[in-house]
Amino acid sequence: MKVFTQSVNFSADQKLIDFIEKKIEGLEKFHDKIVDAEVFLKVQKTSEKENKITEVKINIPGGELIVKKQNKTFEEGISLSVDSLKRQLQKSKEKSKSTLVS
Repeated sequence: MKVFTQSVNFSADQKLIDFIEKKIEGLEKFHDKIVDAEVFLKVQKTSEKENKITEVKINIPGGELIVKKQNKTFEEGISLSVDSLKRQLQKSKEKSKSTLVS
């Protein structure tokens, strides 16, 4: 699966990009037909500590799944996004199975 990572208002280091790719590729266990993933990392210029926005878009046949999280670190945002996407992918896969059966 191809993972596209874009960082807005800063440049992401290789360690962060590797972490993202490893986490996102783990989603293939939950849905075998993932086309690709797009990850957007943004830093909001506010006084809040939770100023890191992580947006993950997974393209699957027949649609896309999008999760957006705002946290203190990108790693935390990616982990929470992946957890959320796991649930969405499982629901999507169950839905496609039930439409095949009926």
